[in-house]
Amino acid sequence: MAVVEDDEQIIARVAALDVGKAEVVCCVRLPAPDGGRRRVQEVTTHSTMVGSLTELANRLVTLGVERVVMEATSDYWRPPFYVFEAHGLDPWLVNARDVKHLPGRPKTDRLDAVWLCKVAERQMLRPSFVRRTTSAGCGT
Repeated sequence: MAVVEDDEQIIARVAALDVGKAEVVCCVRLPAPDGGRRRVQEVTTHSTMVGSLTELANRLVTLGVERVVMEATSDYWRPPFYVFEAHGLDPWLVNARDVKHLPGRPKTDRLDAVWLCKVAERQMLRPSFVRRTTSAGCGT
């Protein structure tokens, strides 16, 4: 038998969104400034209007976020997904059916965003396929 180091595979800079019709709750988890295994987290609430989503995307880019995870909720996920993608982020849409089977699911939007972020940083989720659609007559 060989002895191996089995460090937990954590995504260092991750964000998760709880997306609703009128607002988005965003949790960001980053390595602590002092290093080690500690993490810092920030939870903020934003409007779903494009200007607010653009500000959030710029903030996530500034923080060096590697992945943004959001749960598929009706069609509410579309604006943040495409805004973040346009800003060079790596948005992942995860299927609610897959997520609900994981233990520890909280009931509030704020706690849900934190929980989803912790699950995402440990790479316990897989992305859904997002089909690109084009509008008729736009030439793309």
